[in-house]
Amino acid sequence: MATDPQLLKGTLPILLLAALESEENYGYAIVTSLQASGFPDLSEGTVYPALSRMEQLGWLDSKLRASTSGPARKYYRITGAGRDQLAQAESGWRAFTHAVDTALSQLRERPAPAAPSPRSPRETS
Repeated sequence: MATDPQLLKGTLPILLLAALESEENYGYAIVTSLQASGFPDLSEGTVYPALSRMEQLGWLDSKLRASTSGPARKYYRITGAGRDQLAQAESGWRAFTHAVDTALSQLRERPAPAAPSPRSPRETS
């Protein structure tokens, strides 16, 4: 399934915060976790800048940790402000998706509008 880039852009922060809610992790592991969770097209080039922005906003902290399989890795963990943001974003997301679902159902249940009647030559002049 290809993900709409605009939808992903709007939901990526909540996904990243949720991914880090229970444990700290490094960028590549977060990417692979989100790919396995239904976002196979998600790239590191999308996630790393988002993690940096979220760190600047104070939603995440990071620290370098030595790796046994290469250079040190930057591990991210959610902050108190990040937890608050996650709660707010999740509540907003649920309200938004409920409103979209409701609107789709209501719009599809309406009878189709009647076709307009042809105009007489006098009406088009």
